Amino acid sequence: MIEILFLILAFFLGILAGTFTGLFPGIHINLVAFLLLGSAALLTGFSPIILVTFIVAMSITHTFLDFIPSIFLGAPDEDSVLSILPGHEFLIKGKGYEAIILTAFGSLAAIAIVLLLTPLFIFTLPTIYPYIQNIMPFVLLIASFFLIYFEKKSKSWAIIIFLLAGFLGIASLNLNLKEPLLPMLTGLFGASSLITSIMKKQTLPEQKIETIRNIKKELKNTSLFRALGASLIASPLCSFIPALGSGQAAVIGSEVTGDLDRKEFLILLGSINTIVMGLSFVTLYAIGKGRTGSAVAVGKLISNLTFTNLITILVVIVLAGIIAFFLTIFLAKFASKNITRIKYNKLSIGILILLSVLVLIFSGFLGFLVFVVSASLGLVCIFTGVRRIHLMACLLVPTILLYLL
Repeated sequence: MIEILFLILAFFLGILAGTFTGLFPGIHINLVAFLLLGSAALLTGFSPIILVTFIVAMSITHTFLDFIPSIFLGAPDEDSVLSILPGHEFLIKGKGYEAIILTAFGSLAAIAIVLLLTPLFIFTLPTIYPYIQNIMPFVLLIASFFLIYFEKKSKSWAIIIFLLAGFLGIASLNLNLKEPLLPMLTGLFGASSLITSIMKKQTLPEQKIETIRNIKKELKNTSLFRALGASLIASPLCSFIPALGSGQAAVIGSEVTGDLDRKEFLILLGSINTIVMGLSFVTLYAIGKGRTGSAVAVGKLISNLTFTNLITILVVIVLAGIIAFFLTIFLAKFASKNITRIKYNKLSIGILILLSVLVLIFSGFLGFLVFVVSASLGLVCIFTGVRRIHLMACLLVPTILLYLL
């Protein structure tokens, strides 16, 4: 009985922690999860499944809420970087709230997809993974080729930016920085968008708060199914292949199913974000490999997950997803009502300063230099007009080299 009470407490504390990490740029779930691991010796009186419940609830909640700072502030983490692009368009049209709700729809639908794919992963992944592992660098090379091939603006610039981002990733990950992804990804995607907004002296219109029913009505009948179909195609691969994140999955999925409109793409991003996180725990059970930082932390707490552990994790995923959906609606409404009370140009400058301070705190002066270089490369990508998904070569190229060398 006492353990059940602790499980419930851990669940709600996890939702609280996921809300905090989702809303505050720079404070990532991986940081919290590994701080918890570092404190595990002090928590020896607790069953490992209690700590696992906390991590899973936090991680799923984070996947819903991290689109709020990404869209409203231009401050993403690696799972929500692409939401800046269509999300920012919605924001400057007064539809920031709608953009968040669309990602929340995708994330909520993703919970059902995780449950649907779980049996498939359990029964097939142990058999096929050894073969995939042998060809992993070639899978990543093919994915990289297709990302460049699908570029419509300029393939030459896409190749240049891809290679530069790859070199940046290799350098950043070999500088012994604390939290190396923070300065690199925040610079490439967040800071570059903020600087562009400051240069344009952009102002935000009053944000419209549509009812959920109206937002659903405005979607085409096929929109939700097209977006979820794309996520079904791309997400499973990204759940167990390293360096292929939700951004690459979104591009691959959208190209396979045909060009998605902005609304469909936001639904797709929301669904993939949650699917990749949810299936990373299933992957851990199936093959013992952690695809996300949260899954790695869970694997360190329980070295061999049992089927009972997996059932507990799936229940936590479902309940946390439902609660996070309503939390997202409430917080998105609050952000929409208040963001226009301050000048967006000043807000952009303030957020840019905040991100710079966070980088200095977590990654030091060397990390700040990485942040500046990353922001510069992000601006080059914006000014040339090619898709910023090519900047994710900062993770793809180092992973390919890791397998080949």
